[in-house]
Amino acid sequence: MSLEIKSRIWIEKDGQTLLGHGRVQLLAAIEATGSLSAAAKSISLSYKKAWRLLDEMNTTAATPLVVTSVGGKDGGGAQLTEAGTQIVASFNHIRSECDKLLDQLSKQLPPA
Repeated sequence: MSLEIKSRIWIEKDGQTLLGHGRVQLLAAIEATGSLSAAAKSISLSYKKAWRLLDEMNTTAATPLVVTSVGGKDGGGAQLTEAGTQIVASFNHIRSECDKLLDQLSKQLPPA
């Protein structure tokens, strides 16, 4: 059995968390469902927590990552902005590159 190095990454702005694994999951679920409520449900997150996380991300980012519309006879919705799509892609790329580096470093560990 070989040793592996694992880590979690997140992106902060002025000491505030902008993105991390859970937030990216929420954004991906919003993109897939077109709804904050459905997205929260799909990742087993309460609507209240999902709304709080979304509000924190939109407030911390230079421009909103998600825009929402209020319900009506056709219901409301949520969708990623171009900035949201770009930052999710960047985060996933960074995470992939970090995983590759950690895999390489894991091979340098002495046997345990």
